[in-house]
Amino acid sequence: MACRAVLFALDAVDAERLLAAQDDDEVMKLVENIEERWELDQLCELDKSWDALHRCLTDGGLAYDNGDFPQSHVILGGRLLHDGDDYIVSYVSPDQVREIAKALGPLDEQWLRDRFTTLTFEDYQGNGDAEDVAYTLAFLPGLKDFYRTAAQDGRAAIFTVDQ
Repeated sequence: MACRAVLFALDAVDAERLLAAQDDDEVMKLVENIEERWELDQLCELDKSWDALHRCLTDGGLAYDNGDFPQSHVILGGRLLHDGDDYIVSYVSPDQVREIAKALGPLDEQWLRDRFTTLTFEDYQGNGDAEDVAYTLAFLPGLKDFYRTAAQDGRAAIFTVDQ
């Protein structure tokens, strides 16, 4: 599961449409529309760092339901909107976005380094060396900024990644 990921902050209309989607095809059409707009102030590119970030934010595992809220919902947690194996679309509500933003606030470089040191990452494709930690760390500020802005704007968010 080490593909490139993007978070998108959703306005109420996009959120409502996604939540009302009847199947994976409809979800993907809506996600493609959101992606095509590529509103830089409403997205956060995570590249491949999402895997390590999710593990650090939870219990070291890569699963949809591990860890504790709100950190568990930053990346893979929340409501899964796509059932197929080829794509992940995970939704968090505006209320959850606010809780996530608050939880991410105090997280810093030392926190991330400590998580890499203390957690066991089973089946992790990275190696946890200094370069891997630095790569993951480079995405933490943008992740925090994304959720802070989405919370201030009262937006929901989706995490998207193809597999």
